[in-house]
Amino acid sequence: MRGWQIAFLALILVSGCGKSNFQGKETSSNVFRQAMSSDVTTLDPARIQDVDTMDLHTNIYEGLVAYDVQNVIVGRVADKWDSPDGGKTWIFHIRDGVRFHNGRVVTADDVVWSIQRALSDKVKSPTASSYLNDIKSVSATDAQHVTFSLDAPRAYFIGKLTYACAFVLAKEAVGDKDITEVSQAVGTGPFKLKSIVPGQQVIVERWDDYYLTKANVSRVERVIILDASTRLNKYRAGELDSMNLDHSQLPGVETDPALAPQLSYRLRPAVNYIGLNQAAAPVLRDERVRKAIAMALDRTKLCRDLLHNVPPANTLIGPGVPGYRKEYSGLPFDPAGAAKLLAEAGYPGGRGFPELTITVREKTPDSLIVGESVQTQLRRNLRITVKPKVLQWGTLLNERNENRLQLYFLSWYADYLDAQNFLSLLLRSGAPNNHDGFSNATFDKMVDEADSITDEKRRVALYQKAEDLVVLSGARIPLFFQQDAVLVNPRVKGLDFNLMGNLPPTRVTLK
Repeated sequence: MRGWQIAFLALILVSGCGKSNFQGKETSSNVFRQAMSSDVTTLDPARIQDVDTMDLHTNIYEGLVAYDVQNVIVGRVADKWDSPDGGKTWIFHIRDGVRFHNGRVVTADDVVWSIQRALSDKVKSPTASSYLNDIKSVSATDAQHVTFSLDAPRAYFIGKLTYACAFVLAKEAVGDKDITEVSQAVGTGPFKLKSIVPGQQVIVERWDDYYLTKANVSRVERVIILDASTRLNKYRAGELDSMNLDHSQLPGVETDPALAPQLSYRLRPAVNYIGLNQAAAPVLRDERVRKAIAMALDRTKLCRDLLHNVPPANTLIGPGVPGYRKEYSGLPFDPAGAAKLLAEAGYPGGRGFPELTITVREKTPDSLIVGESVQTQLRRNLRITVKPKVLQWGTLLNERNENRLQLYFLSWYADYLDAQNFLSLLLRSGAPNNHDGFSNATFDKMVDEADSITDEKRRVALYQKAEDLVVLSGARIPLFFQQDAVLVNPRVKGLDFNLMGNLPPTRVTLK
């Protein structure tokens, strides 16, 4: 782990509870208990990079805007906004009566300070330079109005403001460095952070002065359980109200007469993929090698037989995002063609090809299955050696951020519903989030044009052409789209979700 993560874990052990508050079957009838499959990686919205932590933070913090249950952007800290010049300048009006958890009224200055903090060198946000990079200036014209000046009209800009690095924070509590203590985690959300015990649980309590409808439940316990089997056993025992399954668990649950009625599926705008880092493995700079690897993998077998019918992905742009192509074929599964390409690249029958490593996440059966399947299929179809390497979640993210991984299996969940989030943000030459070493001048030209125009039809067409360049050159290999398999106890009513995931459980009632 990096130093900041070690400090984070040490400090929250002091500032949170010294022991677990998990109450299992004896829990209050008005406490909603959700499982988390990974530990909390940060308390600082500017530093979030993972889905579980983001899901937690949306209960505590808010930005100017958010996606609602219909996947429409609606006001939160702001109640209205407009652009006087076609999208290059945006003016937001701060909603009356919004208060931080410490009771102070939110002003436009808080928004400006929060944006500037996220972009500061002291916080070292891994996301702000990508999500807030379109902003030339942000200013408070008075206590209730914030003005953003952008470098160009950006059709996706309002969507970017839904992401965590744009959340509004209380300066006097947070400070200008990393948030590492519970007392610093002061936002405007429907719940406030009560305590956190790393590796065990997080507790948030209802914020009774919330400016919208306050939550029905008195608190939410987010129980951290890394092992998938343990999560399911605790759910069976009535110690959890909601959890996500790994796909390897589906056969047992789908045939269980007690659990099957509690199971539902939610398709997400998220793609699970293999990243090929050309910087860490120079052999991957050869397009023929990348295409050979992609064409040697049978995603149909992986998705149908090993992961129990998850939806195969041939594209990078996820479902629900403008530009998604359901019938797109991408590169075919063609072992003979793959072997021919590898031979043309100078490695006939795999001879002389360097051994590679594919990194996957620990304690996640789906990830382990993918790693082993890739190893087996590439050995069988190309006669090359690719060994799975298992890393703890935070360590994996750090290694990815430092561009040290060769091949890696990860997922990309849309942070806002725009193709720009899947292409320009991740794969443009030199982009902070480009961890694949991919660089293509034609791709850059197309996404730059799409990024700076507001004509939706033209934008989508350009993004799709850019996507073709990535997929058909094997620069990133899509495997399957994310389909959450969710168990919810019958006592839970009113649990809302959208394409981005679970919404704060404000409407939840417990029977």
